[in-house]
Amino acid sequence: MTYKETLLWMYEQLPMYQRLGKAAYKADLSNSEKLVAYLDNPHSKYPSIHVAGTNGKGSTSHMLASVLQEAGYKVGLYTSPHLKDFRERIKINGVMIPKRRVSSFVTEHQSFFIKNQLSFFEMTVGLAFDYFANEKVDIAIIEVGLGGRLDSTNVITPEVAVITNIGLDHTQFLGDTLQKVAAEKAGIIKREVPIVIGEHTSETLPVFKKITKEKKAPLILAETNSFEFLLCDLKGEYQLANQRTARVALQQLNDDVFKISEADIKSGLAQVVHNTGLMGRWQVLKTNPLVICDTAHNKEGLKIVIQQLQELSKQKFHIVLGFVTDKNVSLLLTMFPKDAIYYFTQPKIPRAMPVTQVVNFANDAGLKGRGFKTVRGAYRAALKAATPGDVVFIGGSTFVVAEVV
Repeated sequence: MTYKETLLWMYEQLPMYQRLGKAAYKADLSNSEKLVAYLDNPHSKYPSIHVAGTNGKGSTSHMLASVLQEAGYKVGLYTSPHLKDFRERIKINGVMIPKRRVSSFVTEHQSFFIKNQLSFFEMTVGLAFDYFANEKVDIAIIEVGLGGRLDSTNVITPEVAVITNIGLDHTQFLGDTLQKVAAEKAGIIKREVPIVIGEHTSETLPVFKKITKEKKAPLILAETNSFEFLLCDLKGEYQLANQRTARVALQQLNDDVFKISEADIKSGLAQVVHNTGLMGRWQVLKTNPLVICDTAHNKEGLKIVIQQLQELSKQKFHIVLGFVTDKNVSLLLTMFPKDAIYYFTQPKIPRAMPVTQVVNFANDAGLKGRGFKTVRGAYRAALKAATPGDVVFIGGSTFVVAEVV
């Protein structure tokens, strides 16, 4: 198969959570275990860092990768979802996996995938593990897709595990309390493997203490560490917590194996975007008017982003928003400023909330604006209406941002 044919087959023939939602979710590790055994356990052929969390796991993963690259290591990076190109999910030292490697892997193993009814995510995780092993990476940063305990990536035993924070997201899978969500994400904790908790609360800390005690895993609370925050090209005040988490995680790596200097940390944090190609985190697209996009899409993430937006000096806000159906959109919309002009829309995925429904929720929340059938149309309208002193913000969903970046 060609690369284009391969992606079409992966997207259309097999379930994909990011597009379809709950219908594609598999709460079971048996397929992943079967797949890595079939591939000769590629995930065991290099050390790794496993990163979970409600918010910030993508940024933290990219920070870790950037610092390790600056230290001279060959670094695999697996993240999800992608914004523009499927290959963003699998990189080595910031370079996406070649198209031919994707198509040849799927073509070679397609009969196994079909026979065992593997999901899009399971196949992609297998592809990443196999690619990193064949390319002999020095270390891989593996971001959890959803949850932790039953996520397809959770077949690895890392050098260190990370949970950035806990919030109420994907509650239909992970539970409707912070304690339940924490327990699911704590499923990545392995016996005697250090676990770094980026941010904790009175509800989540007892969960982490209980599980680490059972697993005899060292528990490290990043919030108890103080650092002088360094210059980072990932903008947004929320990145300070991610920076602290990444730096504490790096401290847990074996000093005899990984040599990381303060200079490596400083240069790595300053060049995260340059080294890894990360997009969509408080990303400035234009300056006149100021155009910012951010992939925050849940209560905890949006709260920080909206607060930072409101701290900007501006004449007027123009906000382009779209959502997916499994979010509590009526609640999220109450968080947005009522004095902004809104351009409601829907991304081009089956899981998108129809713009008419978003508009109805917005009216209930007291937000004024118009609905647009396409993200591009909404963005163009916002740009046309904005004056040089205004701010245009695009967000609400990773998939809305993806169509603008």
